[in-house]
Amino acid sequence: MRNFRVRALALVVLLVLGSLLPAAPAHATPPTLASRMSAVLASKAINYYPSNAGWTNMWTNFDPVRIDTDLAKAAALGANTVRIIVFPQTFGYPSPSSAYTQKLSQFIGIADANGLSVKLTLFDWWGAYADVSNSILWALSVLNPYGNDSRVIAVELKNEIQPSDANAMAWARQMIPAVRASLPDMPLTLSVDGGSGAAGLAGMKSQLATTPLDYYDFHFYGSSERSLAEIRRAQTAVAPDPMVIGETGLSTQSSSEGEQGAYLARVYRAAQTAGVGSVAPWTLNDFATGAIPANSTVATQPAQYKFGLHRTDGTAKFAASVVNGAWTSGSTPTSLLNLGFEAPATSSPWRQYQPQAGAATITTDNPRTGAQSARFSGTTRSGSNLPSLLTSPITPVQPGNAWHAEAYARGTAATGITEIALSWFDINGTWISQNTSNRLPVGTTGWTLLSVDATAPTGAAGVQLHLKSGDNTGTVWYDDVALT
Repeated sequence: MRNFRVRALALVVLLVLGSLLPAAPAHATPPTLASRMSAVLASKAINYYPSNAGWTNMWTNFDPVRIDTDLAKAAALGANTVRIIVFPQTFGYPSPSSAYTQKLSQFIGIADANGLSVKLTLFDWWGAYADVSNSILWALSVLNPYGNDSRVIAVELKNEIQPSDANAMAWARQMIPAVRASLPDMPLTLSVDGGSGAAGLAGMKSQLATTPLDYYDFHFYGSSERSLAEIRRAQTAVAPDPMVIGETGLSTQSSSEGEQGAYLARVYRAAQTAGVGSVAPWTLNDFATGAIPANSTVATQPAQYKFGLHRTDGTAKFAASVVNGAWTSGSTPTSLLNLGFEAPATSSPWRQYQPQAGAATITTDNPRTGAQSARFSGTTRSGSNLPSLLTSPITPVQPGNAWHAEAYARGTAATGITEIALSWFDINGTWISQNTSNRLPVGTTGWTLLSVDATAPTGAAGVQLHLKSGDNTGTVWYDDVALT
């Protein structure tokens, strides 16, 4: 009986809206559910807010000129889809104001002019789950003009719904059939937050068994080194239904721009291996001070300001070139790892391990090839751990696969231990084991090849390559690293 009332309400709302709202622009080929799903599953999507107006501020401070400039930049990267979020409290609830629905229409037109389709996300920053009738009224008021509009390819009914919230899931079970009754050719999805992961997706799917979604949206912010295992776990959680990665990325607040680029490269490569055809970076732009609404929790989190592919001055970070390569050529090359130490510091993904025992510096004083190498001098150790430079491959780790790592090292009055190592981790980030190379002889030496060959052990989901030099009162240089 409840489902009948929901469908009846949706029909009434649709009939009323049909007489009040403007018709969508005519298109040569009306979309079908199948055509839209095909576009969704292969979309090169970018999450978007302007750098000076995040979240609700994008709509209250709507700037079509800036939006057009930004979406042209996204298209130049290779994007063909933009995801935007619509807020009930901003647009007007339960009846959205014409001023805001016109802003949405204008945004979709700007996206289309830049060759971008649109994915719409509804009901963010909202939790009035008991108000189902008005939720349906608001959603259909926003969506009705786009039911047969090929510029809009999908609708996410709620951003990062909580599967543990019984009221939220009861709301979703009524919203899905109501919207589907009015927009039968529009793919519908939901997402869970990055912390909920695969378990959250599984919980959501089980609670929506009677009102299934068309596809699932995975927000991934875990370790990129283990992204293939995480993606496959998420796929298993929703199988046999399809899945996209609707948000992913790394903030440069506490990570280098080089590591942000490597992070996205690993996720793109893992998604390709897993057969996931759409990965959407969060987000196109960094956010300026004051851009995020001050009354929000997000505004108090420094990392949220630095996920962009572009800085607030509009210049591109290293990650922009990584995404461009993934979208335009499908290329995420190992050269992104700066294995010869020739890239600028901002574009290098190398990280320090145990720097308190001795940090490596990139120097021009003794390269083997090129202009730069990595140097350790006067190092100690931290317990059993030696200081090192570390990175992880772009290629995802799978148990049983063979790996080879090598690097050239030379020393001047070197002491202690200088070696390279492959350290293996399971899906939860727990260390499994390591394989080490031959060691650089102590004293003063010429360039010496250090190499290690290993098979990824059972349960391995990630690997780190460490260039180590500990208990070294002299100096050691590393150059020309390889990891395959």
